[in-house]
Amino acid sequence: MTNFKQNELTFQLMVEASPNALVLINNMSKIAYLNSFSEELFQYKKQELIGQDLSILIPNKFKKEHPNLLKTYFNNPSSRQMGANRDLYALRKDGSEFPVEIGLNPIVTVDGSLVLASIIDITTRKKANEQFRLVVESAPNAIILVDNLGVINLINKQTEVLFGYTRKELVGKKMEVLLPSRYKSNHPNLRNHFLAAPQTRAMGAGRDLFAIRKDGSEFPVEIGLNPLETVNGNQVLASIIDISERKKIEEATKLQSKKIEAKNKELEQFTYIASHDLQEPLNTIISFIEIIENHPDRDYNDLEKDSFKFINQASTRMKELIKGLLDYSRLGNKAEMKKLNSKSLVQSVCHDLDYIIKKTNAKITVGDLPFTFAYETELRLLFQNLISNSIKFMDPEKTPEISITASQDKCQTSFSVKDNGIGIDPKYNEKIFTIFQRLHGRNEYEGTGIGLAHCRKIVELHNGNIWVESEVGKGSTFYFTINSNIKNDEKI
Repeated sequence: MTNFKQNELTFQLMVEASPNALVLINNMSKIAYLNSFSEELFQYKKQELIGQDLSILIPNKFKKEHPNLLKTYFNNPSSRQMGANRDLYALRKDGSEFPVEIGLNPIVTVDGSLVLASIIDITTRKKANEQFRLVVESAPNAIILVDNLGVINLINKQTEVLFGYTRKELVGKKMEVLLPSRYKSNHPNLRNHFLAAPQTRAMGAGRDLFAIRKDGSEFPVEIGLNPLETVNGNQVLASIIDISERKKIEEATKLQSKKIEAKNKELEQFTYIASHDLQEPLNTIISFIEIIENHPDRDYNDLEKDSFKFINQASTRMKELIKGLLDYSRLGNKAEMKKLNSKSLVQSVCHDLDYIIKKTNAKITVGDLPFTFAYETELRLLFQNLISNSIKFMDPEKTPEISITASQDKCQTSFSVKDNGIGIDPKYNEKIFTIFQRLHGRNEYEGTGIGLAHCRKIVELHNGNIWVESEVGKGSTFYFTINSNIKNDEKI
């Protein structure tokens, strides 16, 4: 066998081993050879195609221009893709067309110059691309596909609506055309940083992002980035949402919150000043009543004595109410949160209440309470109010039993104070936390009706909630939560 024959045989073996359809064409547009994969792709036998004009594999709409294209190629042969940026199609024996991708490689033989065409059926890829396009087009947000150089390759209808550009005006342009000028210079660096470690994420976390329309107007946006691996290399699919309305609402809410905060401070200041200043004339009234009542030169009749007693009692009650109001306005002022051993704090409160606990034979059980972050004075007052209330509203037929427990997670600490007292009608479960609200007459139970209002304000200072579960005659359980970022393993 001659070397020529050996080389020819080797060439044929290589062509047959290719996973793609390979067709060898001479400069007269005649098919010189094709491999078995080509037979399968075009549905022809080899003997049906060898010697035929290449136009037999080309759809009619492309046949007219193909001879000139082939001539141009043979005048300047090189290895390259055929039909860059154009959709190419081939024709099967049954007349069906299908999209193809064609690579051209010139070959010089003793019989002259040939071109080896590598043909890939991209029907599946085309369908996938079309499905992807339809998904992008149907998205409610603006969607933009950008390559690793920042060139826009695809947009959807919402992008046209949002930015005011047509599809034709944007595709092929740099992404920076949609950015305000102050962001343009640094954007390539940010893009390269994203492409160095691509992952699906929101863009510009913690920063305000803006885009610019064709008319030059800026608007705030929220952008999601999704890296894509495509046959054209790595690309980024950006989802863009106009958040102008959300920003307006946020600004309005922020402004309203500031106004409410300012009004609350004014109200607290007024309450403090009013309650503080009212004490002085009230003390004066009480003092003068005592002086008049105890004057050595006067002998008052029973009506006068009862009147003095009534004025004294009313003044004293008013003083207690004003003091309660003053204490209420002071809650949380200049306080600092700190880590507290809540069990020690509750035990300390019980120690302070030792007299009333012993007097009533109350049995208090303190569970395994955790460390927590809280305002110490306020939390102490909260437990003191709840425990005092449990004792005050004890069932006279029972020995008072009070149980204090807690649980904790990453977000908050939850406490409960349970008693076996007289209980509360559930219809008053909310009313009892309102300032100066009383469910019983002063002759039945002492107090100003401000204790549970104190409790609610203290809990709200800790961004928590307070509520009660109770039935008349079956005791009450008060629950409250306080925000806590303390570690769960820090138990007593």
